[in-house]
Amino acid sequence: METLTHILNGFTVALQPINLWYTFVGCFLGTVIGVLPGIGPSATIALLIPMTYGMEPTSALIMMCGIFYGARYGGSTTAILINTPGEASSVMTSLDGYQMAKNGRAGAALAISAIGSFIAGTLGVIALTLFALPLTSLALKFGPAEYFVLMFFAMTAVSSLAGKSPAKAMISSLLGLMIATIGIDMQSGQQRFTMGIMELQDGVGFIIAVVGLFAIAEVFSAMEEMVKRIRPEIIRLKGSVWLTMDEWKLSVKPILRGSVVGFVVGVLPGAGGTIASIMSYVWEKRLSKHPEMFGKGAVEGVAGPEAANNADTAGAMVPLLTLGIPGGGSTAVMLGAFIMYGIQPGPMLFQNRPDLVWGLIDSMYIGNLMLLILNIPLIHLFVRLLYIPGGILMPLIMAISAIGLFALNGNTLELFFGLMFGVLGYLFRKVDIPVAPLVLSLVLGGMMEQSFRQAMTISNANPIIFVSSPICIALVIMSIVSICLPFILARLTPSKT
Repeated sequence: METLTHILNGFTVALQPINLWYTFVGCFLGTVIGVLPGIGPSATIALLIPMTYGMEPTSALIMMCGIFYGARYGGSTTAILINTPGEASSVMTSLDGYQMAKNGRAGAALAISAIGSFIAGTLGVIALTLFALPLTSLALKFGPAEYFVLMFFAMTAVSSLAGKSPAKAMISSLLGLMIATIGIDMQSGQQRFTMGIMELQDGVGFIIAVVGLFAIAEVFSAMEEMVKRIRPEIIRLKGSVWLTMDEWKLSVKPILRGSVVGFVVGVLPGAGGTIASIMSYVWEKRLSKHPEMFGKGAVEGVAGPEAANNADTAGAMVPLLTLGIPGGGSTAVMLGAFIMYGIQPGPMLFQNRPDLVWGLIDSMYIGNLMLLILNIPLIHLFVRLLYIPGGILMPLIMAISAIGLFALNGNTLELFFGLMFGVLGYLFRKVDIPVAPLVLSLVLGGMMEQSFRQAMTISNANPIIFVSSPICIALVIMSIVSICLPFILARLTPSKT
């Protein structure tokens, strides 16, 4: 009954005209961003944060959340029509979706993608609604030691699962922690690594870092690809955007299984929609009576992965809202937005701001319905976005980035900092170092240090406090497993040579 009361109160917030408008804006922008190859939700949310100053936090966060799950809808469009996933999580969709398009079933592929995304997204939000309060009750038992070990686990999980090389991901995490120490030490009042620059006394601005690492770095990468790459052939969308009864029957079970896989994987820090879609695809291929059809246009190969990567977004909101721990790049940027508004996600958020958290959750129900209505009738319009020349789009992104950074404090030095992070993000891509661990470390670094110092003060500098409770012990074991798992899997995987 308590949960039902919160849901009903949340709908009174989510159904306010202003919040309905921002839900629509977020979903629409998310779909557009998903359709445009290469520009992800992390970069878009980072670009919008400076422009949301003065907005009601609930409305701003509803819009950002709409961009997050809306991009998953749009990412399948390019995967199906030009074999270029708009989102990393849509890679598996391209395997069979593009083949369906080549076989003249592009409309059916896009339809099952939209329907599967709607069903999985809605089921994921239902699961989020059911599990949020029990996890919050568990989180209330966390002290400084538990929070430190939890954040350590989140960082090790992201580092071990992000990218092909765990070592490179850990380098990214350590660099993020180093950047997070810049500024004035809150306890001693001493300046740390400011190099005499007054603007660095408050630390490196989170927004400056994410705009540079995501948006500006994307422009640099796109400019390089524009010189090298031949524009891919776009399969034209003809006929009805719908699917046959046989295709629907083949899709129902993959959608339901993908929803479960996506939500469970989404709850795990660092896993993300890409791993969820891969697991769903492999599962469907093993269960199929005709596995030889996968890769040749099997509708199950579109339905399962699409359901998984959309249910993942709801799963990713569970640790963010209940524990204040982001699981990847997009949720790390959203955590930064929460903190910018003076809101600390975690168990107390459900008690202190129930209107915000339940309004945000209930807006996801409405947003998924909006996305279904947008994606099927307007798919012909979204497809036209694929024809926008990069020579127009990339300068526009750079201009918005510069305006957003300058609008923060009116300081031109911050524009140079943003450019430096853009170059860093571009170099990371060139040497295949993931950016998400750096962003996560930058967000969690200050809180992690504070929790560590509080725990050591409570225990009189005795490190045994970090294994003094069942929660700490469980998290330490999970951290060790997450560090060792990639190396174990590498040894178990047979060599191809």
